[in-house]
Amino acid sequence: MKRFLTTSVAALAMLAGTVAANATELRLSHQWSNKDVRHKVAQIVADEVAAADVDLEIKIFGSKSLFKPREQYKPLSRGQLDMTVLPLSYAGGQQPAYNLTLMPGLVKNHDHAARLSASPFMEALEAKMAEDDVMVLVHGYLAGGFAGKDKCITKPEDVAGLQTRAAGKSFEQMLAGAGASIASMASSEIYNAMQTGVLDAANTSSSSFVSYRIFEQVKCYTPAGDVALWFMYQPMLMNKSTFDGLSAEQQAALRAGAEKAQAFYLEEAKKEDAASVEVFKANGVEIAQMTPEDFEKWRAIAAETSYKAFVESVPDGQKLLDMALAVE
Repeated sequence: MKRFLTTSVAALAMLAGTVAANATELRLSHQWSNKDVRHKVAQIVADEVAAADVDLEIKIFGSKSLFKPREQYKPLSRGQLDMTVLPLSYAGGQQPAYNLTLMPGLVKNHDHAARLSASPFMEALEAKMAEDDVMVLVHGYLAGGFAGKDKCITKPEDVAGLQTRAAGKSFEQMLAGAGASIASMASSEIYNAMQTGVLDAANTSSSSFVSYRIFEQVKCYTPAGDVALWFMYQPMLMNKSTFDGLSAEQQAALRAGAEKAQAFYLEEAKKEDAASVEVFKANGVEIAQMTPEDFEKWRAIAAETSYKAFVESVPDGQKLLDMALAVE
């Protein structure tokens, strides 16, 4: 009897080990620290999936520990990576249409961004992702603003003659159209460039303005408010074949986690903008607000520069641009 019990316990242990070994592990890559909102979005999905107890585990590789930031989309599309959170415009080289997700003036505010994510425009982009065996799990946009070393920047004439850093080629085209001189650099280089007099103004995300302590180098900050020019689509993506290969229970757990994460993402994105204002205020920086009239002036310049260049370089560019502009 004792020998039978011992054998049975050993058999159960072996069975449990086999079940554990058969649990599916998904690898998720991103470039940010574990304090970043995009990591928290990934963690919510991972935690919800774990709590669902469907033999599915998401292992997160943050801080660009698995792939370099701009080199994640290709392995995702090839099935070498299961999931990622990244700015979709990073993959504009593979799918030029994605450059519309970092285009000045297409998104007015966070609620407008949420409507864009649920629009035919986004469905058209998702159809292009499907061609690459990629799908969206969590939609999300992050916003940004302007900072001026010696003056406030709200309207196009404010950047005329200034050495300005922009986030992305489309923004550089628009700012050049407004008379600015362009200095291309990573957001991590803005502080030093302003400190040494290389840069007069900068355009980047709310979180970068705070994390890189730009408030120590500027006189005025124009945050994302009721309207903002700078919005960047940064979704959680998944390899479509990997998703399709999961059980119905595993797929349901992923979608439930994604729904919770997406609601969190939207609220946190709004909070990041508000928090950046408080940080700049606390450091004695003047706060300026862009008006809807200012926004329309910028968009008019974008139409003649960024939008025009996009339409000329992308076969179905005009159709996609019109779909985006149609979302109120």
